Amino acid sequence: MTDGADDAVFDIAIIGGGAGGVLTAIHALRLARTPARIVLVEPSPVLAQGVAYATRHAEHLLNVPARGMSAFDDRPGDFVDFLAAGAAERDALAGRYAERRRYADYLRTRLEQARQASAATLRVVQDRAAGLGFADDGSIELELHGGASLRARGAVLAIGNTPRPLPARGAGALPASRLLAAWDYDAIKGIDHDADVCVVGSGLSMADALMSLADNGHRGELHVLSRHALLPMAHAATPDSADFDIEPLLAMGLRGRVRALRGHAHGGARNGLPWQAAMERLRPHGQALWQSLPSGEQRRFLRHVVRHWDVHRHRIAPQVHARIEGLRESGQLRVHRGRLRHVIAQGNCVRMGWQQRDGSLREFDVDVLVNATGVELRAQTMRNALLDGLLGHGHARPGPHGIGVDTAPDGRVLDAGGRAQPRLYALGSLRIGSLWESIAVPELRGQAEAAARALLGQGKE
Repeated sequence: MTDGADDAVFDIAIIGGGAGGVLTAIHALRLARTPARIVLVEPSPVLAQGVAYATRHAEHLLNVPARGMSAFDDRPGDFVDFLAAGAAERDALAGRYAERRRYADYLRTRLEQARQASAATLRVVQDRAAGLGFADDGSIELELHGGASLRARGAVLAIGNTPRPLPARGAGALPASRLLAAWDYDAIKGIDHDADVCVVGSGLSMADALMSLADNGHRGELHVLSRHALLPMAHAATPDSADFDIEPLLAMGLRGRVRALRGHAHGGARNGLPWQAAMERLRPHGQALWQSLPSGEQRRFLRHVVRHWDVHRHRIAPQVHARIEGLRESGQLRVHRGRLRHVIAQGNCVRMGWQQRDGSLREFDVDVLVNATGVELRAQTMRNALLDGLLGHGHARPGPHGIGVDTAPDGRVLDAGGRAQPRLYALGSLRIGSLWESIAVPELRGQAEAAARALLGQGKE
């Protein structure tokens, strides 16, 4: 399925072969009514993984029940159909949290099926996109890291997530065996069972690291250090949604929205609903809620509310949450609130210096640090040559608050002057600044289908 580039002009170039890029390829292949030529550029030899789905370990579960993970808006049960061996188990599977590795399998299967049934052709080029420019005729010229180049009439930026480096002095000098990335799943599994480990960051990738250690029967001390010490919360046992009007929220400022949401959660509790039901009610309206906030209120959200929002919005499987709570209750896991300042290799250990809320500095030693601080949101700091070139040449500009790149409502990339590039689209994490809700599967599949339709010259059916 992997091939080299050639001199012909492709109709669509998809840059990135993680979940977003593969979803775009699936929809382009399904929608094509003519022998369109599609190329997907991805350095990894295995598609549909990226940082989210690269794990091959069974303890890493999806953070959403299977019923919410279809690749298609018009076939909401498709992922469940893929998982189910027969109709008898389908209903039970819909509410389960499948192994995350199964989602990558699912996307690759649907990609191959779409490829076999399509009038279009798909070429996969195993390389990294290093630069993007525009020819005089408006076509896109894509330079590859390996020295080749290709041309396309349109392109989709689906570059996925870039892990953030550990924000501490001395991190670059630590031995590789002492500082591991949370997404280096095999390395986490290889940590000595008796090692004292500190996970820096308390989000979803922290949960993955702890689950791998627990699955290994880890015996050493476990620590989590983060600025807020807020861990992801669990999904409710049932997918209930509260019933309240969203429109009044759109007219409120940030403070009013927070107060109203708390009121709806308390009101639901009086009627026997878990607080998660209020969040489920908001779920389809995340983009509208973000875009209706003035810029200043968005900044306040990013400064003061975002972490509280994240732990309530981006929840984890109940069984994962229960296992983490079990580690805390046993005393093996300790959660610390503070900001990591420096790390120093001390023999076979790492000395961590972190600042508490009162400004005092604390230190302790661990054997291994795990960087679970999340992904880069600012395009200028993603260490991506393609994005650096687009921004440097004015073909793109940073998104609101410096997050991702700026896009038109239809996903077209805006240049430095605010003009939409006619046939260059972005999706996923690159659109967070504009949309906020942009990386979950419902948003990814919608953006992927819309970009494919536009580049194939089709309207919404």
